[in-house]
Amino acid sequence: MIKIILPVIYLLFIFSGCAHTVSKPATEKDGALYKEVLPNGLKVFALRDPNAPLAVFQIWYNAGSIHEQVGKTGLAHLLEHLMFKGTPDHGPKMFSKIISRAGGVDNAGTTRDYVFYHQKLAPDKLYLSIELEADRMRNLIMDPKETLAERDVVMEERRMRNEDDPQHTVYEELMSVAFKNTPYKWPVIGWMQDLKKITRDDTWAFYRKYYVPNNAMIIIAGNIDVDVLMEKIRSEFGSIQRGEDIKDPDIDEPEQFGERRLYVKKEAELPYVLSAYKAPNFHNDDSYALEVLATVLAGGKSSRFYKSLIDEKRIALSADASYSSLEKYPSLFYLEATALPGKAIDEVERALYEEIDKIKKEPPGEMEVQKAKNQIEAGFLIGQDSLFFQAELVVMFEMLGDRKLKDKYFEGIGKVTPQDVQRAAQKYLVEDKRTVGILVPIKKVESEK
Repeated sequence: MIKIILPVIYLLFIFSGCAHTVSKPATEKDGALYKEVLPNGLKVFALRDPNAPLAVFQIWYNAGSIHEQVGKTGLAHLLEHLMFKGTPDHGPKMFSKIISRAGGVDNAGTTRDYVFYHQKLAPDKLYLSIELEADRMRNLIMDPKETLAERDVVMEERRMRNEDDPQHTVYEELMSVAFKNTPYKWPVIGWMQDLKKITRDDTWAFYRKYYVPNNAMIIIAGNIDVDVLMEKIRSEFGSIQRGEDIKDPDIDEPEQFGERRLYVKKEAELPYVLSAYKAPNFHNDDSYALEVLATVLAGGKSSRFYKSLIDEKRIALSADASYSSLEKYPSLFYLEATALPGKAIDEVERALYEEIDKIKKEPPGEMEVQKAKNQIEAGFLIGQDSLFFQAELVVMFEMLGDRKLKDKYFEGIGKVTPQDVQRAAQKYLVEDKRTVGILVPIKKVESEK
């Protein structure tokens, strides 16, 4: 596929059958944002916007592909599919039907770091999301036959979206070579060999371990009655027993001592190069300069890659640079390009590095850097028009450590200087720290008649 509560004391029902009186939830108010942590560990946020025509419900679980193990990849994404297979109270596919009949829409997504489920509804219908999500947090039906059938659906999805896309195959192969220890080395959708072996017991164990209130966050947003909805959330989610405390894998990537290079031979029209450098995440202040660097290189038709490789040299059909610091672990800074017909991919690759070398020798101009910073900030500011995106940012940054890191992120981008961009290129975009994947097109072999 491919980012809240109020005053009442109530009983926490423990599955052993005992009821225990619990203390009041911990609450916090920050402007329009209200936060509450239920006694079972569920974090809930409420964002009131009296001008919003629709309301949003999102629930995020700290249960992405980083929580899988070698040999069991693809569990997080498969479970996302199975979450729509119903509970004793709401049968298969009923979740989406109920939301649709209420005039809403729903969807879900799995990333390397987390999985999330969301709905958009009229504010007076938001209680449906609360009831349905609480139900499937604890009462999911996981029929063995249905599980295997959905596993086949995911395998077909992998064939169509991953294996039939030559450039995506290069990306998957590169990730598996670039990382030795970090779980980012395997694809979110999982390896086909692992998907074939996943059982109902595997997915059930993952569900029971990770889909617990103390490993989840909820945000509701819109022109909502916070008091009423928070009481509803306490009523539906408050009796769900907390699970074991989940910690992200405590891992470090071993040092890389030289360039790694791989070749993928697949049916394709044009050669393609993907070059990736080890880079920090947003906890490192260098990440802000790297974000600006990526935009200087490939932020539109006035960027360096477009002007050099596409306009002037005319050797590439496309050229791009990308980097996302908003991840739990240090990741990669990417350069990529597709050669024009008749052009050699090694010439295209050299042209990418030439643009990097220019910045290493001389920092970009003040206006060039300011334009890049404006583009990055504009992307987020435009998103602020979307209530859904505002809600998403709150929980995404909270998942990454603290929602207030969002402010630090914007401040960091704003402080980047041309010299910072130059230093970041010199420090991180070095040959010995990169992994390069090359797509070598081969012609389709016609079957004999």
